[in-house]
Amino acid sequence: MTFHKNLIDGEWIGESKVPNINPSDTNDVVGEYASAGLEEAKAAIAAAKAASHSWARSGILERHAILRKTADEIMARKEELGRLLSREEGKTLAEGIGETIRAGQIFDFFAGEALRLVGEIIPSVRPGIGVEITREPVGVVGIITPWNFPIAIPAWKIAPALCYGNTIVFKPAELVPGCSWAIVDILHRAGLPKGVLNLVMGKGSIVGQAMLDSPDINAITFTGSVGTGKRVAAASIEHNRKFQLEMGGKNPFVVLDDADLSVAVESAVNSSFFSTGQRCTASSRLIVTDGIHDKFVAAMTERLKGLVVDDALKPGTHIGPVVDATQLKQDMDYIEIGRQEGAKIAFGGERLDRETPGFYLQPTLFTEATNAMRISREEIFGPVASVIRVKDYEEALAVANDTPFGLSSGIATTSLKHATHFKRNAEAGMVMVNLPTAGVDFHVPFGGRKGSSYGPREQGKYAAEFYTVVKTAYTQA
Repeated sequence: MTFHKNLIDGEWIGESKVPNINPSDTNDVVGEYASAGLEEAKAAIAAAKAASHSWARSGILERHAILRKTADEIMARKEELGRLLSREEGKTLAEGIGETIRAGQIFDFFAGEALRLVGEIIPSVRPGIGVEITREPVGVVGIITPWNFPIAIPAWKIAPALCYGNTIVFKPAELVPGCSWAIVDILHRAGLPKGVLNLVMGKGSIVGQAMLDSPDINAITFTGSVGTGKRVAAASIEHNRKFQLEMGGKNPFVVLDDADLSVAVESAVNSSFFSTGQRCTASSRLIVTDGIHDKFVAAMTERLKGLVVDDALKPGTHIGPVVDATQLKQDMDYIEIGRQEGAKIAFGGERLDRETPGFYLQPTLFTEATNAMRISREEIFGPVASVIRVKDYEEALAVANDTPFGLSSGIATTSLKHATHFKRNAEAGMVMVNLPTAGVDFHVPFGGRKGSSYGPREQGKYAAEFYTVVKTAYTQA
């Protein structure tokens, strides 16, 4: 079996091996991947620091070429990499290929951004003096990514970091090292100088902590849990470094009486259950007004009956497995909590057996839920959603905003008045009208409010706000 090592200062290094297990078939080992120790983490940080000065002054054509080569190879290998993604994370093959294509598009976009670096020249208020406003790299960027988007999230952090001239220490989630290793291998072969990109796979308690403790990391971008995000923030403040956090969500999807029922159901099913509900933008609170409530629940139940839960690589599978045993236990625990709180299961709630041993769970729909229940307050991160009945739009909006999170918010309505009002008043970073709450374009800003996000937005041209620092220079003629 191939052993995939860490990349540190341009060399593939590693001895400790960890198996990468397929959640659709726990007998299937995707590959063996290195697990770095403290010294390797420190070496990666040192390598990134040493390479920082020269890469910051590299030519834009060099950066463009490397990012473009990477985009082209990802696109050329989309079926292969999509299959790898589905094997290690559990998304359906269609979703795995789709996410891989998105990663290629992200690298292509930032290849173009490397040629579009701009500044400003403005006059001073003092005669005879010119002012230049430019952007420069932050320096060494620490990147910590989660398991639920194994190729897209690393892409949307690595690509802008390199585009704007930063060096990188990259720690992917332990559960899904395969796609991250593949991206780093592609970038390495595309011509990145040694030390510019360092891959350090391993435990968060060792590698992640070394990154947080290092004064030589100038910025950290993190996507993951709220608890770990708070630790990243505290450690970054101590070192006076920039930090960017993308954390949890408890996203609402409002369905009004005037909604097109089929649009509402398809949007809700996609939002709540596709990708096994393992998306920070998933809708786990379906807020439905009285007049359409019973029809909506009946239609949702029928739609869920038709969804196939099975091996992610099987043709015809709509929902793959939960990512691992720990996440499955968390999902099952919350289903029991929902029962104990008084919510009723309209569909699902059971673990499933399939031909291969895996972490299969029926999509679960609760009714008679309230917004005060734990299943409505806490992020479950699985194929579990709750229907909350409300009397009208005003109550729906109030319930939608009554959450410590604020990532994505959606509404199904044919009313221009309500759609317009909701877009303006939903307390979320992203708002969807007659669309799933999950799924945003690669060239637009991604991020939320309240407890969901902190710092500048990710993706698109807004990424420059995090990966660069502004310099103002004066010249007297």
